[in-house]
Amino acid sequence: MLPNISASVQKAVPRYTSYPTAPHFVSSVGERTYASWLGHLSKSDTVSLYFHVPFCKEICLYCGCHTKATRRFAPVDAYVDVLLKEIDLLADNMGCRRIVHLHWGGGTPSIAGPERLRDLVTQLDVRFDLTSLEEHAFELDPRYVTTELVSALAEIGVTRASLGVQDLSAHVQQAIGRVQPFSIVRNAVSSLREAGIRDINIDLMYGLPNQTVDDIRRSVALVHELEPQRLAVFGYAHVPWLKHHQRLLDQSSLPDSTARFAQAIAAHDTLTALGYEPIGLDHYAAPSDSLAEAVRRRKLHRNFQGYTTDDADALIGCGASAIGRLPQGFVQNAADTAGYSRAITSNRLATVRGLELSLADRARGRVIEELMCHLDCDVGSIADEYNYSQEYFEPALGGLAPFVSDDLVRIEENHIRVNEKGRPYLRLIAAAFDEYLTEARARHSVAV
Repeated sequence: MLPNISASVQKAVPRYTSYPTAPHFVSSVGERTYASWLGHLSKSDTVSLYFHVPFCKEICLYCGCHTKATRRFAPVDAYVDVLLKEIDLLADNMGCRRIVHLHWGGGTPSIAGPERLRDLVTQLDVRFDLTSLEEHAFELDPRYVTTELVSALAEIGVTRASLGVQDLSAHVQQAIGRVQPFSIVRNAVSSLREAGIRDINIDLMYGLPNQTVDDIRRSVALVHELEPQRLAVFGYAHVPWLKHHQRLLDQSSLPDSTARFAQAIAAHDTLTALGYEPIGLDHYAAPSDSLAEAVRRRKLHRNFQGYTTDDADALIGCGASAIGRLPQGFVQNAADTAGYSRAITSNRLATVRGLELSLADRARGRVIEELMCHLDCDVGSIADEYNYSQEYFEPALGGLAPFVSDDLVRIEENHIRVNEKGRPYLRLIAAAFDEYLTEARARHSVAV
């Protein structure tokens, strides 16, 4: 029997795709700092690249991404020219680095079109070393997957496609402004696999307007027919103070905290019954997938793209609002496309804020990542590793008392173990180690 969760799940905490989280970045870490950090990468360091394309043909009402709608190609075409310039600037600052992971997100990155995608990868191949590329992932809207696009994705070496499905019930799709019958998703997956792109991720959501537990189960059952290697089941984040288009949703149609929790559990139970292995908080993988293997080998990581096998020394974000991480800390490009473009076209890196990691940030970040990825953490060993006393984490461990009393967490000699019933509460459990939450400088989405 699960504990009474209604009060807990309404607590707003970060998603912990980084620590510290982006709202705590500061403007004192800018272009010069980023250039210095890039220049200090060693020749042996591996690098991952993330490209952010902040354009969509239309905005879905649930969307929390940094993007904007355009029906014209000219702004997208101009943006690709800026990305090409940013590739040159990055290479000028850090040399011809070995790229091990490449990820495209948005927005809808396919809006760039086949030819411009080819231009970008050609430029990458000139300025960087792509011969060690382990994974090339691309986020897709199934409604815009064409034969020409699929051919281009295969040509540029994409190995994994992530399709945003969210929900397959017509009444939910109407409410969120994203109508895509199952046949569209099925055809997109078939086209990708026929072209040789066989690793498929599916994104689903719970907590959407008018959504029910039965809708969740039906959506899971349908996408299971497509045999995806990975699935993610995200809770809808209602943040209308940040994403004004979300105000167009009927707030009274949103499931309450108890209904959201029931939907999350329904997705979990259905997926695990179908043979998928739970990964961290909200991902699922086929037992043969590399993500499941990473869990078994304790090699799973978490970054701005979610759970990943990417263990590169540096993650470089390209494009407006893109976030990167280097050994010294985090950096973020200007969020507005105009400001980002002005910087790059003026031969300047577009970094406008970031954060240099302190020793405490690194130690607490390790604890949070291990909890979010592996549901357990030896905080005593981490304290030793960072030269803290064994008492350093005692206040945070004390903050876990409610989870211990509800039999969600066990603590033995500074070793935290989250049991299966505690999995839905990982964000709340990790938050006990977040020193920045008390500053109340940011608003977050509810935890479950």
